[in-house]
Amino acid sequence: MHRSYHCWHSSALGRSMELQVFGYSGPICLVFPTSQGRFYDYADFGMVEALSHWLEEGLLQLICLDSIDAESWFNYHADTDVRMQRHDQYEQYILNEVRPFAQASNPNNTWIVTGCSFGASHAINFAFRHPEVVNRVIGLSGMYDLRRFFNDYTEAVYYHNPIDFLPNLTEEKQLARMRQLDIILAIGKDDTSAWSNHRLSHILWNKGIWHALRIWNGWAHDWASWQRMITLYIDGHD
Repeated sequence: MHRSYHCWHSSALGRSMELQVFGYSGPICLVFPTSQGRFYDYADFGMVEALSHWLEEGLLQLICLDSIDAESWFNYHADTDVRMQRHDQYEQYILNEVRPFAQASNPNNTWIVTGCSFGASHAINFAFRHPEVVNRVIGLSGMYDLRRFFNDYTEAVYYHNPIDFLPNLTEEKQLARMRQLDIILAIGKDDTSAWSNHRLSHILWNKGIWHALRIWNGWAHDWASWQRMITLYIDGHD
């Protein structure tokens, strides 16, 4: 399959950022790594191989992102708002640098965001904060209440925590965009984050936002489970 490595100095982040591309056409799928993970983890742990049919046939293109979690969410010694500002810069890197980079070689207008574990938290957060640029979001074993990362609760945390900001969202234009998203949440029933998936699902139904909540048997918080999940959900609801 087509595979390429890219690195450039990000103006949004003020540092070099790396990524890998798999596939050559089809819907563009941004992959967020697991907590403090790297851009090569998705391939190293068998997820790219699980999607090889789609990638080789030109039915999907993966953009595997690097993380800066150690500078934001996991930077416990820094001020809360400074950490969230750093994450905002990461989002700007994706919106203003990664997206144009991908579109320059692949004009497909369908955009998917996905991730496993904390990568799913990133994907869901990104999709709901920027629904105008996303068509489908697939969260595998994600946690959607992120307050545990902070000792103090600020406005910046609120706007990065889906379980907080979604219930109070009343802006119809934003809600209309969210209602057009194809949303899939998948998690094991014994996963300690399962409650947050149920909570998020309840909030989404209350807002008239259709989605699929898929509860798997057992813990299902491992790469083997995520390989099975992504092949089921990459094309949409199953």
